Order: sequence, then C-alpha cells, then structure tokens
Amino acid sequence: MGRFKILGLGTLLVIGFIMVNAMSLPNETALPVKVNSIIEESKSNPKVSKEDIALYKLRQQNLHKALKIYFENAIKVGDIVGAGVSIVHKDSIVISEGFGKRKAQGELEVDGETVFRLGSLSKGFAGVLAASFQSEGKFDFEDKVTDYIPEFQFGDRENTDKIKVKHILSHSTGAPYHSFTNLIEAGLPIAEIAKKFKEVTPQSEPGKQYSYQNAMFALSQEVLLKATGQEMKTALQTRFFRPLGMSHISMDHQTLLNENNVALPHVKRRNGWKSISLRDKYYNAVAAGGINASALDMAKWMRFLLGNNPEVLSKATIQKVFKPVISIDNNNKYYQRWSGYLNSYYGFGWRIHNYKESPKSKAKTMWHHGGSVNSYRNEVALFPESNMGVCVLLNSNSRIAKRVIPDLYDIIWKTYHTTY
Repeated sequence: MGRFKILGLGTLLVIGFIMVNAMSLPNETALPVKVNSIIEESKSNPKVSKEDIALYKLRQQNLHKALKIYFENAIKVGDIVGAGVSIVHKDSIVISEGFGKRKAQGELEVDGETVFRLGSLSKGFAGVLAASFQSEGKFDFEDKVTDYIPEFQFGDRENTDKIKVKHILSHSTGAPYHSFTNLIEAGLPIAEIAKKFKEVTPQSEPGKQYSYQNAMFALSQEVLLKATGQEMKTALQTRFFRPLGMSHISMDHQTLLNENNVALPHVKRRNGWKSISLRDKYYNAVAAGGINASALDMAKWMRFLLGNNPEVLSKATIQKVFKPVISIDNNNKYYQRWSGYLNSYYGFGWRIHNYKESPKSKAKTMWHHGGSVNSYRNEVALFPESNMGVCVLLNSNSRIAKRVIPDLYDIIWKTYHTTY
C-alpha cells in the first residue's frame, strides 16, 4: 500500500476534533454519537496541552488542503465531477466533506451531506444486518436457503440442499458470474427471482468457488424477511440508521428524487461530463445495491463498524461479517494490483484483503468494497489494525476509483508525518 504506514496514526491523530451530533428522526431518538473532542478532553486531562490542540488542528487543516489539491486536480483533468469524502479514526470523524459539483453544468457544490447512490456498498449493510439477526438466534448462517425459501431450486435436489445462507452472503453458491442481474435491473421482486434459479446450471458445488452475484446475494433479504418477519428497509432503519443518526440515508427512488442535496450521476461525452437522470433500478434489491447515503452517513457507519457503538451492536457480532468465507482467485481485479497486495477473501458483504506495507513488514488486513450503479462509483475501506476508515463517493463512473483508496492512504500518511 505504498508508504502510508497507518499504525503511526495512533499517536499522531491524538484524539478526534470534529464533533458530530446525532440527529433525531421522526418518532425516533438517535443515540448520542460518542466522538471525542481534543478540546473537551483538554478540560479534564492535563496531559492534553494547548500545543496538542494546535498540532491537531494544523494536521487536520493540512489534510484538508492535501485532499482539496488531489480532488481539484482530478476535476481539472476531467477524471471526476464531484466527490463526497469521509475519513474516520477510532471514534473520531476526521474528515466529512465534499469536492466538486453535484451537477457538471450547475453551480451547487458537493458537501458532506450530499447524497449519492451506493451501489454494491449496500452489500456490507446487508451482511451486518444478517449478523445482527443471527446473534439473536433468528436464523443461522448454516441454515439451508430452502428453510426460508422452499421454492428455491438451484441444480438438482442434492445440490439445492447444500446451499446455505452463508453461501449467498459470500458469493459462493456455485452460480455463474452475475446470474440474473438482468432480472434485478428489470425490477422483478426477489421472491420471483428466487424461483428462476432452477433454470441455471451450477458451475461448482456450494462453498467451492467465488463468483460475484447481485441476484443470488439479494436472496438474503428474502431469507431475513422469512426468518424475522421484517422487511430489510425497516430493519436497517430501526436497528442502525436511526440510532446512529444517519439522517440522509434512504432506500427508495422517490426519496432520492425529493432530496434537495443530491449529486446527479454523469457519463463521459466528447465535450466532457454530462449529467443523466436518476434511475429506479436496484431498489427491489436493497441488499445488493439499493441504498442512498452521504459522506457523513458513511463516516458514522464506518465509526460503527470499528466498534464504537456497542449499544447498537457488539463489536464481536460485527466481526462475523469480516471473517473470510471463500478465497477470491487472482483474476486481475483492480485491488489486486495495489502495491503490497497479497490475497483476498470474501466474508458477508465485504472483501477482506491482506497486504504488506513493505517486504519485511507483517501482513495487515483491509476490509473493502467497491460499488457502482446508475453511473455512480464508490469505494470504502477500513483498516482494523489502525482503527481507521476511508470512503469516497463519486457521481461519475471514473477511473480514479480504482486507485483512490491507496492514493488517500498515501496522502494521509504524508500529511501526518510532515506536519510538526
């Protein structure tokens, strides 16, 4: 991952500075967001000096400047239109802001509360929700899919009976790559899509081979509905989004159309970027790609995934989604070309990468996913050894997405190691 040695941030960041207040939603009270402030800490901790506060502010300002240069250059050369960016460390939201425009031909700028479509970043939410229900005994990852969807059939009866919930959450059912994604895009209900898999020939036994899916993965929301009686949209709102104060997040097309602060999607033309309309595809498959959110929402989500809200869900339960289930073969994916990359696995809605910062250093772990839908392109990565997360939301399907995680990795390292 280049020279950004994240473990050094533990002493460099000191304590979080930005205070983010959880917002109440109708008929719900959001839990307080427990983000430490170096200023508040200084009142009771004599070890936090004025110099500590000044240094933290300076480092944060320099990080903002470095990010501004990076994204403004990407805009200048035509790589992107706009970006929502969030960086968290421990329980602190260090950066949550925007760069560029919501619409190429407009004047409104992206900020931390501008909403984007997440695409496959949604899979990570589905995995955490499944882990939450599993921890309560509502179902088990080892349960057969047919326990909840009796009409489901994939291959012969023997093969069908081997397919477990863990297989659909980890893309390891044995289905060919992107089976029936066209049916997701056509808006068919997931219950109807489940019946269609009898028409597909398995390419491997369940649990033997990784093959990325949207339709098969989306069956998880039908499984959870049958196991709990709760629609995924309702469960995500009540269990996570409202308690965490994720006030700009939504899971339907109409809410996005009604949103005042939204980044429009763009496609590249000969004369530059052109905005296109917001489409309603994938909202039938919330688990696979139907969530809309802002950079600030994603910052709160990453803080939560790092274990800072045990009152919402225990860290031990969250860790279940990041446990490797199936190996991802070396198939020349963009993340497999990142410096220091070793290997990858898939858990429940997340990729787990192992990498080294140098040939002699110990291997480290990254929890990562990319997402694209309706010409949006997004990346999220968490670094558990450093208790840190980075998310970038783009309103264009840009080539910069393939390198933005290691690029920001380097920017943060340089910023915090050159500010004294």
